[in-house]
Amino acid sequence: MRVRLRSRRAVVGAGTVGLGVLAWCAAALSQAPAPGDHGGGRGAEQRNMRLVGHHDLQGRPAYQPLPHRQDGRVIAYVGHHAGAARNALTGAVEPNGTSIVDVTDPARPVYRHHLPAHDGERQAQMVQVCDGRALPRADRARTYLLRTNGNRSHEIWDVSEPGRPAMVSTVQGGLASTHKNWWDCATGLAYLVSDGRPSGWRTDRMLQVFDLGDPAAPRLVRNFGLPGQEPGATGPVPPGLHEATALGARLYLAYGTGSHGVLQIVDRDRLLAGAPGVGFDAVRPTRAQLEYPQVSRLDMPPFWGGHTAWPVLGIEVPEYRRFRDHRVRDIVVLVSESLAAGCQEAHHPVFLVDVTVEATPFPIATFQVPESSGGFCGRGGRFGAHSVSWSMSPRFYRKLVLVAYFNAGVRVVDIRDPFRPTEVAFFIPVAPPGAAAIQTNNVEVDDRGYVYLADRAGAGLHIVELTGAAREIAEPPPR
Repeated sequence: MRVRLRSRRAVVGAGTVGLGVLAWCAAALSQAPAPGDHGGGRGAEQRNMRLVGHHDLQGRPAYQPLPHRQDGRVIAYVGHHAGAARNALTGAVEPNGTSIVDVTDPARPVYRHHLPAHDGERQAQMVQVCDGRALPRADRARTYLLRTNGNRSHEIWDVSEPGRPAMVSTVQGGLASTHKNWWDCATGLAYLVSDGRPSGWRTDRMLQVFDLGDPAAPRLVRNFGLPGQEPGATGPVPPGLHEATALGARLYLAYGTGSHGVLQIVDRDRLLAGAPGVGFDAVRPTRAQLEYPQVSRLDMPPFWGGHTAWPVLGIEVPEYRRFRDHRVRDIVVLVSESLAAGCQEAHHPVFLVDVTVEATPFPIATFQVPESSGGFCGRGGRFGAHSVSWSMSPRFYRKLVLVAYFNAGVRVVDIRDPFRPTEVAFFIPVAPPGAAAIQTNNVEVDDRGYVYLADRAGAGLHIVELTGAAREIAEPPPR
């Protein structure tokens, strides 16, 4: 149940999950986790957070969790990395796809369905959900899942009955690379990260805007990317798009993932309309048509990239209350993704970029977990930032940002003063047998305040909540 923006590998191998991991998972599910127990054995590290519940997700390495409220229940949709595992509900070994888990009682999650990837694919990392009543032209009684089908296609499923998904449409097929997607339910517009090469683009990750207001009839609005990526361009090829987020009339695009990063702010209306007086080809736009919608651009050093650009607008900075001007700041939380295990790279932190004046974005602070605080370089796996939660729940927005930090778990950062981001909580689950380290991949929250951690090392889904000082920030006591 994400509160919408208003408009808004390591890993388990390609075969079945090992018997050791299955035994670990069975033991984990035999009893409800006690405080301090991560659901797969005791020893989780934590500060101002505690475990509420856990599910093994059949041992499948997980990428993205998305809790969604529907028909009085809370359902978590979880996208998975490549591989295959036995589905305990059917007994069949299935390619990794999408797990559907009822988390209405977060202490006792119930696995409802596994929706495998298909057509030879073995992963379906990305998930987005919209209720039909929120979409412009959909069946108001239905709930729809937008996901990637490996590196082959984007597709929509009817998940109104979580245990019986039904295929609705293929949004786009014939692709060799897909990634993080954003679906704005209010407008029906989906901002898809797709392979541009079938259309002659010079990148395997560009932006495709689709109108999914009617999920049964997807319509391409346009393709978009950085100048130099378009068909027919020459010279160096700019970094590919990783992720798009949307808020109001703006898109916040992050390119480069872990190197040569770019933050780009784009005017949505200009993007949709195209530049006047210039011939417009929605599939193969000219350089002028790529430059027209850009509001601003911030280029990063070659050793940092743009994984996520998350807008947090309207922060009233306490320190600035007595000043006349710019007491309220607009911030983009810009994340560079760690890509190499064992710290064989530059450290990848989180940047806070002031975009109060959109034309001149400027970094004002960073957040990073000190390696010395946990000897993380020696733990195995990746150590560094990966992503932040997408929730605009009032419990968190403008106050707390949740950062997935691979083998350092989830970190909760107080950004009420964006010039001085401060960690106030963390939770590091214990890695399952056979995994070098925990690898917290993505985190999300629901409107009840529960935090969902997905793990790419196959440790499953951990559901935690804030305690102590962190909880007081999210839910201040009555005065």
